[in-house]
Amino acid sequence: MNYSGAPGLEFGQGNTKIDPGVAAELPKGCRVVLTAQHGTSFWANTGRIDVKLQDGTPKSFFIKVVSKEAGRLMVHGEFESAMAIHKVLPEYTPKPIGWGSYKTIPDTYFYLCEFRQMTHDLPDPYRFTASLACLHENSRSPTGKFGFHVTTCAGNLPQYCGWEESWEVFFTKNLRMALDYEVAAHGSEPEIDRLACIIFDRVIPRLLRPLESGGRSVKPSLVHGNLWCGNTGIDVNTGTSLVFDAGCFYAHNEYEFGKWRAIGNRFGPDYIKAYHTYMPISPPEEDFEGRQALYQLRFDAQISALFPRDRIYRTRMIQGMRDLAARYG
Repeated sequence: MNYSGAPGLEFGQGNTKIDPGVAAELPKGCRVVLTAQHGTSFWANTGRIDVKLQDGTPKSFFIKVVSKEAGRLMVHGEFESAMAIHKVLPEYTPKPIGWGSYKTIPDTYFYLCEFRQMTHDLPDPYRFTASLACLHENSRSPTGKFGFHVTTCAGNLPQYCGWEESWEVFFTKNLRMALDYEVAAHGSEPEIDRLACIIFDRVIPRLLRPLESGGRSVKPSLVHGNLWCGNTGIDVNTGTSLVFDAGCFYAHNEYEFGKWRAIGNRFGPDYIKAYHTYMPISPPEEDFEGRQALYQLRFDAQISALFPRDRIYRTRMIQGMRDLAARYG
């Protein structure tokens, strides 16, 4: 967990004290009437802040608090990601309010957004993917390249976000960074070293280069970057699908589906089928399944790095590397 505590400013148990850094992001003149623990996170302390505005109107905010430099990267990246999504599709994510550092506790950082009461039932595949396809289709990279203007994180690990002209180049650097984290967490193995050479030298060029050759091109689309069922909800008041905990960058839109094949996710083939009623498969279509397996490897590597005590994630990652090498190497 990337949270070292905030004595005197914990949420709940009748406490209404908040740090001045947080107070500065709340509406001017409002009064805090309640704080409470809300939600769960592997990496942060999360809560709800209820206030009354100057005119007496009640309003609530969601807050996430983390510690140290890794925590600062996390909340800064999440704020910029939420801003990017909100700019394209305001109803698809809770409105970001601000991020910053605590004034009274060193090395402590927060992310603040509007509070949306939600259920965590699986969303309707067609309604959910209609919004996702809209995000992918209507977003525009500010540089025309793949990447993002700040470093974003997957879990508590930074991911490669540098600007690149080529999707193949960007993905190669992004995957290599994730694999480096995984090896640092679990230790090296000769088989991983051998398979990695095949993946980078043969499989990636075989599967991604055709996307950007023969007159074809890939549009850099804004992706959530960590889109699984645990980072979605349904607004209880409007019934609309919501996404949160984003680690965005501009990517091939199909990259999003790699997470849907990872352990723990419940977005099955029906969601991909629904998505493709709004957005077609990228040509060459016959490589679609292979690209999904490659994108899945990126997420499997990151998940394995995040949970070094659980061997099942490394085993799954290695099996994915074997399959890709056998089929495309």
